[in-house]
Amino acid sequence: MDSEHAVIIGASHAAAQLGASLRQGGWQGNISIVGDEAIPPYQRPPLSKAYLAGEKHSDELLIRPATFYEKSAIDLVLGTRVTAIDRQAKTVTLHDGGSIPYTRLALTTGARVRKLSLPGHDLDGVFYLRDLQDVDRIRAYVGRGKSAVIIGGGYIGLETAASMRKLGMQVTVLEAMPRILQRVTAPEVSAFYSRIHGEEGVNIVTDASVESLEGSGKVAAVRLADGTRLDADLVVIGVGVMPATELAEAAGLEVDNGIAVDEFARTSDPDIVAAGDCTSHYNPIYDRRLRLESVQNATDQAKTAANTLCGKLEAYHALPWFWSDQFDLKLQIAGLSQGFDRVVLRGASDTGRSFAAFYFGGDRLLAVDAVNRPKEFMMVRRALTTGMRADPDKLADDSSDIQQAFS
Repeated sequence: MDSEHAVIIGASHAAAQLGASLRQGGWQGNISIVGDEAIPPYQRPPLSKAYLAGEKHSDELLIRPATFYEKSAIDLVLGTRVTAIDRQAKTVTLHDGGSIPYTRLALTTGARVRKLSLPGHDLDGVFYLRDLQDVDRIRAYVGRGKSAVIIGGGYIGLETAASMRKLGMQVTVLEAMPRILQRVTAPEVSAFYSRIHGEEGVNIVTDASVESLEGSGKVAAVRLADGTRLDADLVVIGVGVMPATELAEAAGLEVDNGIAVDEFARTSDPDIVAAGDCTSHYNPIYDRRLRLESVQNATDQAKTAANTLCGKLEAYHALPWFWSDQFDLKLQIAGLSQGFDRVVLRGASDTGRSFAAFYFGGDRLLAVDAVNRPKEFMMVRRALTTGMRADPDKLADDSSDIQQAFS
């Protein structure tokens, strides 16, 4: 091969950033982004929110306009699926039998939805919500007065419920666990979101065991194990995702709850980097390996991967942060709360629509869930990044300046 060729598999958030950062970092060779959708890399968070609610057009979701890739000499190979990686020959094979040679490879394959094999799962009107095409299909079934049942009380399920309520639909959320958001938040935050959704007219059923989906050709109802039958014009299943590691595994790369990468986003093959939802990496702030599903991680890790391909080794050590928009609530999360043994509340979670929950492990601040509280979110981001300590008593005093709680 006459020149360097960086091939990026997966037209994701991470791919868009990686391509741009390669050029900014001085990569002189060719760049190709290969994606199985027919659209350039686009923002996924609005899918369950503004796009589902009809407030945004697909063109408004693009991370960068198509002209950016032309001007940056980045070749978009869209509507094409990579079926294999040959590390010896340094080629990737496409589903139509074609192949693309590479000198350096980047895997930004993201995650795929976890599927349920319930009786009736293949009926028309049963959906997962992961990509643009999913939402386009869902939108054909929505309408004022229609009934939607959402299986899964995580963030995607609750965001979808909020969007469908805005569209005037009757919405029921089914959660298998005793409370919504149980895996990711404290009981106080779960109770807050249950209250808000109830006030907005969403029916939430916890400890719900779905037995089957019923209908003749098209879904008409959801049957629970206790015999409850819920009418449904459509069903959306949101029970989590799994990292898309199949290509990496088949190519013999190390996989450990995601494609294993080091602090420079390198896989077990020095010529292959990876970034985003598909990866697991060591995080020095929390002193353990993590796999994160967030735009922040996809973007920041892609910058690290691009630097590595350009010969600049800069370790990835970004603080994880996330957000969720539901109704008039903006939840901003800084840090990771896993392993907490104490929650400190600032503001009331049982009334109103604004409070913050601070998570501690011993006397160490781990994370914050800040609902309509941007100052608290920003302060915790800063504190966790710089190693500042937090005073729980001052955090709990909503009448004091939040900055006084940190030292």
